[in-house]
Amino acid sequence: MAYTDAKTIRTQLRKGELYNLYYICGEDVSGVEKLTDQIIKAAVGENADFSLNRISGKKLDLSELRDMTEMMPMMSEYNCILINDYNCEEQREDVTKQVIEILKSVPSKTVIIMNVTGFEIKTRFDYKTKSRLIADKNKKLADFIAKNGAVICFSLKTPQELAKDISASASSRGGAISLDNAREIAERCLCDHLAAENEIDKLCAYAQGREITFEMIDSMVHRQSGATVFRLADSVAAFDGKQAFEALDELMQAKENRGTVLASITNSFLDMYRVRAAIQSGRNAQAVIQDFGYFSRGFIIEKMFRSPSRISLGRLRSCLIILRNTAAILNSTGGDEKIVLEQAVVKMLALRN
Repeated sequence: MAYTDAKTIRTQLRKGELYNLYYICGEDVSGVEKLTDQIIKAAVGENADFSLNRISGKKLDLSELRDMTEMMPMMSEYNCILINDYNCEEQREDVTKQVIEILKSVPSKTVIIMNVTGFEIKTRFDYKTKSRLIADKNKKLADFIAKNGAVICFSLKTPQELAKDISASASSRGGAISLDNAREIAERCLCDHLAAENEIDKLCAYAQGREITFEMIDSMVHRQSGATVFRLADSVAAFDGKQAFEALDELMQAKENRGTVLASITNSFLDMYRVRAAIQSGRNAQAVIQDFGYFSRGFIIEKMFRSPSRISLGRLRSCLIILRNTAAILNSTGGDEKIVLEQAVVKMLALRN
């Protein structure tokens, strides 16, 4: 009974072992939903219509929850309750205390699953246990469940891990894709499992049983903004003006909010600055990911470490100054955002290491 992982829980489920309390969260929403469904099936089998009660955490009624926990199982071994998106950050502290009091007296034949799919929970890396722990107000509730049940925090899969899932998904649809091309899809989708599934659906429908090629991916799979911003920053670092302006065009088409594109570009250069400083200090990618909490974007940091572009810290500082001045121009004038950003890219490309 503690913070654990999905593999351990699935092994227990196969043995018929269930906890009375589960707390499931993390960036990989698809993983959260899949494990939730597996626990429900282990608890009530095919009788979810009779033995499963679903509660919205945003509209939690404490008296209703108390009554549900005391219900006898109907047509299954367990009475199962699913509470989705209860957020301690948005609830009064006394309400959360009452929820915990109810959970303290859950009958042996009741299984309560609290899962999070609609908001992000802040976490921190614990060097002692080498795992991620909840760091916001949800910690109190999660820690109680960890002592009396199980807490599972899903991290986003790495591009290599998601590539295997994408390849298997394509095969199940009668298609085929190489692991290299599957990884390309994973990186363009920023390792978002749901986004990758949507893209593989589209590609398999287009390929009609043929192998999915890089050309198909390049013409049909849109890079999520984070991947495009990285491409822009990397192109500037490599003095590749053509790629830099193509990436900027993609960003401008995808976002309409004034200044949002500039903020994303600035953040990417800050990431690059941290990576470059780490390399000069003899630190590795994992140290940067842990020190700055890049857990959901860790693969981008690793990619920056592998990038052949070796931009100097001095040039990076100058780029950040250009971006700072560009922000001042956008905030103080009514100039065309695309023109102002293009001028900033030109200035950064003109810098030398």
